[in-house]
Amino acid sequence: MGKFIYEGTVRADFDDRLLAHLQVVIGNKLRRGEPFYFQWKDDLSTGGGRTAVWVHPRASIVFKFHGGRTPAVNRHWLEALMTMANSPTGLYVVPEPPEDAPLPESLG
Repeated sequence: MGKFIYEGTVRADFDDRLLAHLQVVIGNKLRRGEPFYFQWKDDLSTGGGRTAVWVHPRASIVFKFHGGRTPAVNRHWLEALMTMANSPTGLYVVPEPPEDAPLPESLG
């Protein structure tokens, strides 16, 4: 499990594969100067609930990966996550679609 660390105080554990996709999506949004909300469900071991952070170009963000290898990137998942990041509710994790699945019309 990798770690997403926001402003040095908010920490969340994510699978390295998911974290790699989040890094690409968040990096692309910030490169464009587009702030957005990022929200996730907290693990029951930490009390459950939900956390949301306002991601902006001046935010301090760390992506700490557990493994040493960069996971392969699934274009379909990137597009689905980017669609979420561009929505009024902001970025949240959606299940990874198969790499060979056709893109939904809303994403294509």
